[in-house]
Amino acid sequence: MTSHTAPHAQAQRAPDESESSAQLAEPTKKERFWPEGWWKLMETRIGIIPLPVYVLLLGLIAGFAVTGKVPGEISMAIAVLAFFGFTCAEIGKRMPLVRNIGAAAIFATFIPSALTYYHLLPKPILHLTTEFTKQTNFLYLFIASIIVGSILSMDRRVLIRGFVKIFIPLALGSVAAAIVGTLTGTALGLGARHTLLYIVVPIMAGGVGEGAIPLSVGYSEIMHLPQGELFAQVLPPVMLGSLTAIVLSGALDMLGRRFPHLTGQGRLQVGEQDEMDPVQDEIRGHMDVTHIAAAGITAITLYLLGLMCRNLFGLPAPVAMLFLAVLVKLARAVSPQLQEGAFVVYKFFSTAVTYPLLFAIGVAMTPWDKLMAAFTVANIVTIVVTVATLMGTGFVVGRLMKMYPIDTAIVNACHSGQGGTGDVAILTAANRMTLMPFAQIATRIGGAIMVTVTLLVLAHFG
Repeated sequence: MTSHTAPHAQAQRAPDESESSAQLAEPTKKERFWPEGWWKLMETRIGIIPLPVYVLLLGLIAGFAVTGKVPGEISMAIAVLAFFGFTCAEIGKRMPLVRNIGAAAIFATFIPSALTYYHLLPKPILHLTTEFTKQTNFLYLFIASIIVGSILSMDRRVLIRGFVKIFIPLALGSVAAAIVGTLTGTALGLGARHTLLYIVVPIMAGGVGEGAIPLSVGYSEIMHLPQGELFAQVLPPVMLGSLTAIVLSGALDMLGRRFPHLTGQGRLQVGEQDEMDPVQDEIRGHMDVTHIAAAGITAITLYLLGLMCRNLFGLPAPVAMLFLAVLVKLARAVSPQLQEGAFVVYKFFSTAVTYPLLFAIGVAMTPWDKLMAAFTVANIVTIVVTVATLMGTGFVVGRLMKMYPIDTAIVNACHSGQGGTGDVAILTAANRMTLMPFAQIATRIGGAIMVTVTLLVLAHFG
């Protein structure tokens, strides 16, 4: 009996001993640097850039800059924009307190502007970034991808209701901001006329190209003053207004995390759902790479149609593209697979292109000296009050209309943004890039109405 059970007991013990030996060996296996430790390093990222690749990029960019032979090809431009854009954003994300109010977007835009002004950016890098940004105009490729992707993934049943309803808080917010902002500037000694024409209206004019420039040209023709001097006056409020909107939108995002019932996390109306699940980041089996590529070329084609509408009817290209995308969605002109492909295009651009784009904008389009010149107490208080009134009115009116108040206020904030660049920065700070179609309405259409009405009134009563 004993001789029979002993081998059995030994047989039972033997696997236990081998299991414990395997368990002892397993941690040793996990501690190996190659390849597991290296893989862990590759999954540590600065933005989207793996840490070893980031270090290699740093060495390569420095090497090219030192030799003064920076290639002008697109691969080099992408590497430079990605490296500096995600570096600035990472600094903002790690700053205490301000990291929760959009510091990543602010740093990605304004650090490059300061570096450019103080000549701290190597000249070859500065030249490459500026030339690439201005020649390619890839801001509009970004906006096209974001708009088409977000519209095609919206709930078709509430799309029109949302587009109609957003005009009410936007219009009421604009009127309230104009009144309160002008009264504030007047009380601080800036004068009612100066406050309205050179601070309040430029903030809500729709940015630089579509707002400040036509506004200054109109002022010049009506007042018979040099356009360059007038442009220098209206530009700083556009920038500071956009910066204020970025900070306040980041603060609203923080408020939404604390009080989830106040926000739809990128949806305007209660009960609205995306047809594409925004939580799902991976590609499903029924959609392949061809659908993603097809969605990309569809977005570009709609933008080109927008350009044609601009040439024929004078309608801004992004606005025309926006309405064309809405028509395509309402008519069910694209298949579900293509809609899901458009959503992946949207996710790619919002994740991988936003911060490099903001870096390019900071270097090529944001003059630091003009921004600093506007930092007087009276100007800052007037600008902050104007933007806060615009957003606060959107919050209150949105809630009364049974819309999500935080998301409505963020769309109103885009009315005070620096054009398309401001929309990107504001929605990035708020983590609500899906609101881009409504942001374009607020910026483009709202800005065009503001400039037109101001110049008409000034011409008749100025």
